[in-house]
Amino acid sequence: KLTNLALIPSLPPNHPQFTIGSSIPLLSPVTIPQVVCKMRTCCQSTRTNHMSVFCVISQDPAVTLDVPLGAIGRVEKMGGASSRGENSYGLDITCKDMRNLRFALKQEGHSRRDIFDILFKYAFPLSHGLLLFAYLSQEKFEENGWSVYKPMEEFRRQGLPNDKWRVTFINANYELCDTYPTILVVPFKATEEDLRKVCTFRSRGRIPVLSWIHRENQAVICRCSQPLVGMSGKRNKDDERYLDLIREANGTAKLTIYDARPSVNAVANKATGGGYEGDDAYQNAELVFLDIHNIHVMRESLKKLKDIVYPNVEESHWLSSLESTHWLEHIKLVISGAIQVADKISGGNSVVVHCSDGWDRTAQLTSLAMLMLDSHYRTLRGFQVLLEKEWISFGHKFANRIGHGDKNHADQDRSPIFVQFIDCVWQMTKQFPTAFEFNERLLVTILDHLFSCRFGTFLFNCERARDTNELRSKTVSLWSLVNSDLSFYQNPFYTPESNRVLYPVASMRHLELWVTYYIRWNPLTIELLGLQYPFEPWHSTTGTFVPVCLNDHFFLPEYALVHFPSLI
Repeated sequence: KLTNLALIPSLPPNHPQFTIGSSIPLLSPVTIPQVVCKMRTCCQSTRTNHMSVFCVISQDPAVTLDVPLGAIGRVEKMGGASSRGENSYGLDITCKDMRNLRFALKQEGHSRRDIFDILFKYAFPLSHGLLLFAYLSQEKFEENGWSVYKPMEEFRRQGLPNDKWRVTFINANYELCDTYPTILVVPFKATEEDLRKVCTFRSRGRIPVLSWIHRENQAVICRCSQPLVGMSGKRNKDDERYLDLIREANGTAKLTIYDARPSVNAVANKATGGGYEGDDAYQNAELVFLDIHNIHVMRESLKKLKDIVYPNVEESHWLSSLESTHWLEHIKLVISGAIQVADKISGGNSVVVHCSDGWDRTAQLTSLAMLMLDSHYRTLRGFQVLLEKEWISFGHKFANRIGHGDKNHADQDRSPIFVQFIDCVWQMTKQFPTAFEFNERLLVTILDHLFSCRFGTFLFNCERARDTNELRSKTVSLWSLVNSDLSFYQNPFYTPESNRVLYPVASMRHLELWVTYYIRWNPLTIELLGLQYPFEPWHSTTGTFVPVCLNDHFFLPEYALVHFPSLI
């Protein structure tokens, strides 16, 4: 009696099916007597190697747990042949989307070995010489999401090129910088030779280039990586002159350089050849450190947050536990830094933003500042352009930070930088509920497919790698799904205000934990609400999967007021 499988595409003939023994705990406090685990594995003509479907059947209604294989970060065996006692033998599945699953199995029959081998193989395809699911998907949509972002169209929307800024194709073959896009906007007076010289003095060759220009005062946001100053305090006249050209483009008295790092980290980076712009060398620039910590600190912070929201939320120690994660403090620093950038631009002063390599904290700051300054990016399609431009084309290392298809869960390059950015966006939507055309559902959908590997949008580290792997021709864009039914992601309270600059309050008193995202998998939440786990039901009319989360069924703040009052 698989009551809920009607919503799930059928499995192919002769597909492996495993019955897992009795008394299966999902995770405390929920215990489920019997589990039938059907795992969709490799079949190129269907979606079967995209999702593991755990069908839990104790009594009506049955519970279905859909887990995208791409969301699995770790699979471990629990217990051994000598294990005794209830729930001492089975599998632990750690997911990248804030949930953990634990299944107890019977020791006889060696069912665990078969289940483990299949899960491990298809959850980590790149580690087994297999393709990511996005390359096997046969999904079709009316709109081609790869056409959402066209660099020249976006630059023309901003009024570029003009007499101060020009478009260059010097990176057309990724020869200047292999992690930058092919089309760049640079100061009009900077020659191609100037760009090559500056490239040698910036980490990874990521020279300062224009991200956004204010139409009225012509102040610009430029992004780059740290200068290669080193312990000896090296100088580069070409780099110094180049930053002066940025300053002169709109007559700014002093160029403001926002270094996202804590100052002590920037100083420490000198030991590895990096550093920051010193006053002596860059006399027409003001350097401001924003004290945002690195990828390792953010990874540990989110890990601590996961520990306090899953599997249990302890009401009695909630506030102190949340504080100990420092997650909201990091959110505050990122938003605060973006506010400073936006404020400078509004005042007519150009800025340069960088961190170490310019693909993590830099992307957070530039894109958030642009959300505050430009109402176009607050629309459904404009937000897609923002992500494509500032994150995808400018080389945020999605493959390294997320670990798509890679079994190495302990990789020190993993970090929730993009998750943190989307959290910051959510904080802004809470403070300005009528300013954004998109709703919370879009943000959750984006994060779900950040991990799922169902679409090609967030795969690989840079544009060059995507071109090499023929991403646009062989995979489907997430925006194809989103734009097939925009009404699903629309904010009904949206009120367009074209010239309004948003200044969110970056105060701990005004920041909230994103409960709908971080606590949606908590078993107590599911149990008390009488809901199934969030899943993607089959849309019978369009033949596509439509993302659904808990927010479709209830408003979490109402629920939290009753059960977790300290969350509000």
